[in-house]
This record gives sequence, structure tokens and C-alpha cells, in this order.
Amino acid sequence: MSCCNCKKSDLSLIKDVLDKYADVDGSLITVLQHAQDIYGYLPTDVLYHIAERVGVSPAKVMGVATFYSQFRLQPVGKYLIMLCQGTACHVNGSEKIEKAIFDELGISDGETTQDGLFTLKNVACLGCCSLSPVMMINDETYGSLTPDKAKEILKSLKSKEA
Repeated sequence: MSCCNCKKSDLSLIKDVLDKYADVDGSLITVLQHAQDIYGYLPTDVLYHIAERVGVSPAKVMGVATFYSQFRLQPVGKYLIMLCQGTACHVNGSEKIEKAIFDELGISDGETTQDGLFTLKNVACLGCCSLSPVMMINDETYGSLTPDKAKEILKSLKSKEA
């Protein structure tokens, strides 16, 4: 089985993970997590390769990869902005924060800036309700946001990259 019409990934990067988990029942999610850590997202050819090595259909692998929101099927920017849209964040102005991100970066949910630096992903909950509205950028949490505070955080990251 092979994947046609897609960019070819270096499948040797996932060899050790597959050697360790391919024959372990119930390890598909673990394999996908490791693959995403390695590639930054789950390329189509990697999903086909995982299916072949784990011994399941590509449809099953794709089903798992699309069911869980932790998995990404497209590359993301250097800075992944996860903006909470949970109840507390919504009530406290997450829509204004999303607009501020759009004003500053020109991207909406699921989009990446043209320079590849930022990707915005709205998420159901970050579990930081007392800090609402809140966003995470990579592993850093930013709470009690205002539109101006969100813009300043993004400007700071942009200037760091300049």
C-alpha cells in the first residue's frame, strides 16, 4: 500500500517508534502522538505507512487521526496559538481576542500566516477557566486577556523573530 500524489516524508524518522509499538495492541494513538511529535503534524504518507506497519486499514488510522482534536493533518506555524472558546472564555470575551488576533496576524481559525510563523486554532477548552479569556502559544499560557494584551503578545513574538 502506498500513498500517491503527496509529499514524501522521511519514514526512517518513525522507524524506532514503529519497531517499539507496531505489535502492541491498542498503541495506535501512541504511535500517532509520536509521529506528530516527529513531523510536527501527520503527513498523509506517514499515516499510510503507520497503517501498513500496525496492520490496520488507512481508514481506521485516518478515523482516529480526525476524531481526536490533538492531531493535526496540516503543518502548523512555529507558534501554534490555541484560543479557548469554552464557556468561561466565551462569556469573558474570547470573540474579541479572536478578532484581535485576526487584526494583528490576518488569520482566522485553522489558518497559518504566510510567513509560516503563526497558526490559529480555536479549541473547546484549555482548562484554565479562572484565567479566562485564555490562549496558549506552544507551551505558554496567557490569561486574563484583553484585545490589546493579545496584540502585544503577538507583536513581541513577531519582533523576536525579526
